[in-house]
Amino acid sequence: MLTSLRLRDFRCFEALACEVAPGLNFFIGPNAQGKTSLLEAICVGLRLASPRSTLLGPLVRHDQPAFAVRLQHGRTQLDFRYGAAEKSIALDGVQQGNANDYLQVGRLVYFGNTDLELVRGRGEIRRRYLDFLGAQMEPLYRTHLRAYERALRSRNRLLKQYPLPRREIAAWDGPLLESGAMLTALRASLVQELAPAAARAQMAIGLGRDATLDLAYLPGAGPDFAAVLAASAEQERRTGVTSVGPHRDDVSLLLDGRAAAEFASEGQQRTLALALKLAQAEMLRVAHGQPILLLDDIFGELDPERRNALFAALPAAAQKFLTTTHLDWLEGPPGGPVWTVHEGRLSTA
Repeated sequence: MLTSLRLRDFRCFEALACEVAPGLNFFIGPNAQGKTSLLEAICVGLRLASPRSTLLGPLVRHDQPAFAVRLQHGRTQLDFRYGAAEKSIALDGVQQGNANDYLQVGRLVYFGNTDLELVRGRGEIRRRYLDFLGAQMEPLYRTHLRAYERALRSRNRLLKQYPLPRREIAAWDGPLLESGAMLTALRASLVQELAPAAARAQMAIGLGRDATLDLAYLPGAGPDFAAVLAASAEQERRTGVTSVGPHRDDVSLLLDGRAAAEFASEGQQRTLALALKLAQAEMLRVAHGQPILLLDDIFGELDPERRNALFAALPAAAQKFLTTTHLDWLEGPPGGPVWTVHEGRLSTA
């Protein structure tokens, strides 16, 4: 678990130091004061990635060269510094040449209002959901993903040239197929394990009244990536991009056999999105121990019954960080420290 969080020039925070509790931690205050940025900083400090942005540059405070995040996770100190001219990671003060050991220290699940897009958004959002889980479950997942992305970028760059450099394009087919096959196998395994965990969580939050949830992996290259890639050559020539592969993967979400995005109510869709995140937490717990849970102002969007059901479904042993504009929705005492966030500053509520 985390015991402390320190920031420098991260988003709206010039400087911040905070000791945190092992159970529940609440950050309250009006919108646009920095609550979400605190959860984002924890995610960035542990996973070197933001749940809100694919790029880290926008996280640097205005007119500053870099941000710094320091987390104390158990007995391990993690330091991450990022700017346009520098990037460094350190474990217990020792600089790391790569991120492998760093990323094995802590794991987390991020819940946010935009999670609804997992149900009704584009496939890209569900792929990112799988990738965030996969990189925490299996260290080689990140390696295969980066290799596939590198091959895909190189191949697409060549496909935009005229005349087509066919020999150079073919040279990238091997790396694309090899890393793509590994990525497909890992994602298929993830979805197979996710499906029953998500179904259980969905029934718990839905109080047993909602329809049954089913997940299915939809590979973007079908059962034979090599054959489909070869058959798409003419389409690639016209469009200038690689049209098949794991970058087109998706996951189908069905409630009683019907597409959740089309037939589920707003409440059911919110329940389903939360169930997907609880399933992530369950898989991480089984594989690596209890992950940290970051919950960004999600309770106000739920009706009272689902709100209480979700709160009860959160693993009691997990360290939890919650943001909210107020605590009027909470039944009983908070059960953990409460901080007020105002204009990038933190104070005891």
